[in-house]
Amino acid sequence: MVQFKDDPILPNIVELRNINQSYNNGKAQIIQDLDLLIEDKPFQGQFVALLGMSGCGKSTLLRYIAGLQRPTSGTVLIKEKPVGDDIRVNMVFQQYSSLPWMSVLDNVALGLTFKGVSRKEREAKAMEIIEWVGLKGHEKKFAQYPLLSGGQLQRVAIARSLVSNPEILLMDEPFGALDIETRQSMQDLLIDIWSKFHTTIVFVTHDINEAVYLADDIYIMKKAPSRIVEYVKVDLPLIRNIEVKKSVRFLEQVRDVEEKMLNTLQN
Repeated sequence: MVQFKDDPILPNIVELRNINQSYNNGKAQIIQDLDLLIEDKPFQGQFVALLGMSGCGKSTLLRYIAGLQRPTSGTVLIKEKPVGDDIRVNMVFQQYSSLPWMSVLDNVALGLTFKGVSRKEREAKAMEIIEWVGLKGHEKKFAQYPLLSGGQLQRVAIARSLVSNPEILLMDEPFGALDIETRQSMQDLLIDIWSKFHTTIVFVTHDINEAVYLADDIYIMKKAPSRIVEYVKVDLPLIRNIEVKKSVRFLEQVRDVEEKMLNTLQN
């Protein structure tokens, strides 16, 4: 396995080992010999961003971790156990994924419903998260546009994921359709989540500024047949606010990632 970091060895929370993905009976090789290891940092969590050209397989990696897809070959482990029926990780998509015929409260509590948690307990837990993500007062509304804005619908999806499994949060370009003000508020919400829950967040984006602002580790994938070819350790304060984006160090980090992204086009 290719190692990108010099950190002391910690238990793994997510590991992709020797991953290959092909289609059309092997004629189309999308991912080849890919390794990714995300360590479980206690009382901190991690924020990992995946960058790369369209079609390189970033979203596919999230689908593996979520248990929504299996690679053609290779191993996917969550806390050193194979992904399966007993180990599932929720995923927040760019498209709004809430069930529009259900209330915000029922959407957020959905995972607990499937686990057989009593109504009283699951609604209490759901309301705690609903209030924390800024949706108090909207819990009885149907989770659909235009009753809720795009940012609010993404807050519903995030809240649902946190109730089910606050340890790991997968996000596939969740803010791509949001306006700049809402996008900034959602980015800051993620920083708050990371700080409060010590969540390990794996975040796919095409926005380099967003990746540098949010992540402490950035992995860059080359075009297909894809694998991880660059690792960037973001050198910014652990907890950030919008003032960080005005700093010289932030701009230097963005330029560094841009250069590494351009280099992948030649590989």
